[in-house]
Amino acid sequence: MDLTFSEEQEMIRRMAREFAQDKLAPGVAERDRTGTVAREQIKELAQLGFCGIFAPPEYGGSGLDSISYVLAIEELSRVDASVGVIISVTNSLAGYPILTFGTDEQKRKFLTPLAKGEKLGAFCLTEPGAGSDAAAQSTVAVRDGDYYRVTGAKHFVTSGKYADLYVTTVVTDKTKGTKGTSSLVIEKNSPGLTVGPAEHKLGIRGSDTHAIIFDDCQVPVANLLGKEGEGMKVALSALDSGRMGIGAQALGIAQGALDASLQYVHQRQQFGQPLKNFQAIQFKLADMEMRIQAARLLLWQAALKKDRGERFTKESAMAKLFCSETAMWVTNQAVQIHGGYGFTTEYPVERSMRDAKITEIYEGTSEIQRLVIAAGLLAEWARAHG
Repeated sequence: MDLTFSEEQEMIRRMAREFAQDKLAPGVAERDRTGTVAREQIKELAQLGFCGIFAPPEYGGSGLDSISYVLAIEELSRVDASVGVIISVTNSLAGYPILTFGTDEQKRKFLTPLAKGEKLGAFCLTEPGAGSDAAAQSTVAVRDGDYYRVTGAKHFVTSGKYADLYVTTVVTDKTKGTKGTSSLVIEKNSPGLTVGPAEHKLGIRGSDTHAIIFDDCQVPVANLLGKEGEGMKVALSALDSGRMGIGAQALGIAQGALDASLQYVHQRQQFGQPLKNFQAIQFKLADMEMRIQAARLLLWQAALKKDRGERFTKESAMAKLFCSETAMWVTNQAVQIHGGYGFTTEYPVERSMRDAKITEIYEGTSEIQRLVIAAGLLAEWARAHG
């Protein structure tokens, strides 16, 4: 594995790091407290090309690779995990399936404004009865001439309120199971679409999460991504890419917690000396660093396989799983290092710990990731011994 980054990749990482420090850090605690989305900062990120990382220049994007993507999301999430997930979703779960399955006309209509930051994207898969069992979809789309009429509800939609378009999995043929699902791009102003109440969350409070309700919602047939019956294919492809983004978000949260801990142990005195001098503290810091570096290598491996055009489902699941569990472990250690202060909002590690938890849940729980990894591993063995 070549770990030497190109000048362009290093530039993206540096831009994201400087933006996070200069523009996100000053208000991150207040946004978390009030549940406010950093809309102006997201507009600035769009102007810098961060909302169209994968999109080619002809569609208004930056035309960058997956390494650039995970580097950018990690640096943003290192300071503000809410902004990290908003940028991740609009790139991977909304933009990527349009780029991969959309026609040229659909790309120009939907991908271009996403890439330019003129619009924000969201992804609608989860339902009240279809969480980890994503195949149990009940949102139905019935063909009516040049339109589909969509009825149902999607839950836990990141950027649900502020998104302008939703890549949505629907059932077009109940008799065919997962092969009867399809994927539609549904615009916010579509008749029959309603944004539900906001969810009040443990963490990532600076991103809005809502239900999206479809009541005989009219969607042009021209908004169908791919073919009818390919909804699960579109959704799983998006999740393969998106899980790298969540892995990067988790990695950024973990790195931010380690950064805060390093600063704290140099400042805090106990028994007449700084905390950094105590072996028990040094052991915690060493383990935090080791796990973060291991997680980062898994994430980069997945990104490299995707960029080489290889199958990366298993690697993406491993990266997402290990990065998210690392984030939970590291932030727990960070709170412990801070002692009583770690349990207060005076220091950022309590927010890091709250933000970290969701990375073990959305875009596939840790349990689902283990199933994906095992399935990939068994398939590889079968091919090798077939």
